[in-house]
Parts: sequence; structure tokens; C-alpha cells
Amino acid sequence: MRSLFTRDAARLLIPALSLAILLIVIFYLQPRAMSYTGLNLLFNLAVPIALATIAQMLIMTVNDLDLSMGTFVSFIACVVATFLNTNPLLGLLILGAAILVYGALGVLIYVRNLPSVVVTLGMSFVWSGLAVLILPAPGGQAPIWARALMTSKPPIVPIAIIASIVIALCAHYLIMRSSFGVVLRGVGGNARSVERAGWSIIRARATIYALAAFFAILAGIALVGLTTSADANIALRYTLLSIAGVILGGGEFVGGRVSPIGAVIGALTLTLAGSFLSFLRISPDWQIGAQGAILVLVLGLRLLFNRLEKRGKAS
Repeated sequence: MRSLFTRDAARLLIPALSLAILLIVIFYLQPRAMSYTGLNLLFNLAVPIALATIAQMLIMTVNDLDLSMGTFVSFIACVVATFLNTNPLLGLLILGAAILVYGALGVLIYVRNLPSVVVTLGMSFVWSGLAVLILPAPGGQAPIWARALMTSKPPIVPIAIIASIVIALCAHYLIMRSSFGVVLRGVGGNARSVERAGWSIIRARATIYALAAFFAILAGIALVGLTTSADANIALRYTLLSIAGVILGGGEFVGGRVSPIGAVIGALTLTLAGSFLSFLRISPDWQIGAQGAILVLVLGLRLLFNRLEKRGKAS
């Protein structure tokens, strides 16, 4: 139990320290950011990134990887800015069909023993093509309720921080505390044992892919609520950001080892990294590389912690 606590604590410690250090440096570089308005601007785009990261984390829970996350969120954004705004019933039907397609993908990958990377990469072209068909040029309009929700100003704490906390707690309960979450993590850790216990692997995988699509849909709605319009390429970066957020937050590619709270913290850290590099006046051409360097540094620290933990067990 003690080693489990140490491992879980280490997974949250490193991303939490990374977020805290970035905040401290940003406040030092720009003291005016230490205010309600400043925090709201810093974390403005954190909510859709956090939701997309949770969606990617769910896929990684069963040892898969979704390379279509960015294009899928872009497709959802186009649906939200057009059909969901002008014809809500048709928009809801399209979103429901998208969830069913994702669930079917989870089943197909398992039944045919296909590489998830190849299948989702192929689907990325499908989602991108559908997004272009729906919205050939940037445009559309955010639903009034989505815009009102994402621009609301609760007292004391900005809506982006409140929403991130709610997302982290809901995902933590779903994956780490509920009996269903134990089954899902068991599928990633030891699928044969889960199947011997009487659980259907096909049903579990279909459910987790459908849940991932649901969180990705929420990400698309949140993104349109912030930007007020959509574009077929509006969320292409979310594929890499979501993967990096999960890994930065303590998740791993195998074994069903994930941390929902850590994933959200990782998403917040990546959101802050862009502002941090802007305050340092680093050219946008170099910012992606600098973000990668930050990620490598944090992963190196996590590897060091893991080795120290193993040495402690050995001694």
C-alpha cells in the first residue's frame, strides 16, 4: 500500500511542480498576470485541451493511441458551429452517430487485432474530409448557451480553473474510483484476467472509445464557445497536445497506468507553456520545439524519480 501511495504521489508531484514553477516564473515576468483577468487569459484555452487530453487518456487506458483526436475535435467544432446552432436536433443526431462510430472503432481494432495507430490515422482523414464538407471556409457561429457558459465570470476564480477542477474530479472518479473504471484499467493491464472474471472485453473497449468521443465532443463545444466560430483545422494541434498532456501527467502507453488529475494538470501546463514562451519573446517558429524541450525535461525528471523509487525498494 505504501509503495502504491508513493508511486501515485510521484505521478502527481512532477506535473504539479511543473505547473507551479511555470506559474511562478510567469508571475515574475508579468506581475499583472497575478489577477482574475490575468489568470482567465492564461487558462482561457485550457478547458478544451483538458477535455481532449481526458479523451486521449481513456484511449491510452486500454493501451491504444488515437492519432485522429485533433481532426475529430475539429469536425465536432464544425458541427457545433453549424448544425448544432441552426438545427439542434440534426446536430445532436450527428454527434450521437460520431459516438457510435468511435465505439465501433474500439471493437474493430480489438476483433481484427489492428494497430490503433493505423486505424485512427486513417480515420483522421475521414474526420478532416467531413469537416471540410461541412465548413469549407472558416465561419459558423457558436450556440448562445455554449458562448455564455465559456465566457461566464464566476466570483473569485475564473471559469477555466473551475471547469478544469470539475473535469479532473469527474474523470478521477470515473477511472480511479468506480468499479467500472477498475475494469477499464484492467483491460489495459491484463485483459485475460478481466475476461476470466466474466467481463466482456469487447463491451469494455466499445464503452471506453464511446466515452472518449463524448469528452472530445465536449472539447469541441468548449472550443467553439471560446472562439465563437469554427474551422476544419481549428484543433489539429490537439492530437499531440493530448498525448503530451497524458504523458506529462504521469500516464504510460501500456499497462492501463493513467492519472486523470495528472492529465488535466499536464494539459494546464502545456497551455501555460505557450504563454511562458511568449513572455520570453521566443519566436512562434521556435515555440513548438521549446514546448517539446519542456516535455522532455519533465519526463527526464519522472524517470529519475522512478529509478530512485526502485533503488529504495531494493535497499
